[in-house]
Amino acid sequence: MNRLLALLLTLHLSADDWADARLRPRDERGSVTTEHVLWAVAVIAIVGIVVAALKAYVSSQAGNIK
Repeated sequence: MNRLLALLLTLHLSADDWADARLRPRDERGSVTTEHVLWAVAVIAIVGIVVAALKAYVSSQAGNIK
């Protein structure tokens, strides 16, 4: 009996999710803004790594000057 109830509950929940997804369009406002922010953070992080590497290289080469 428990298996039957579990099966019916699972079918009900999946049908409810399917109907909800079909009847109500997804609201994707703000996803483009979030994507742009994430890209900006990634670019800033990459630039920071490059600047730190160049600074370390220049400092090590400046120490070799006699």
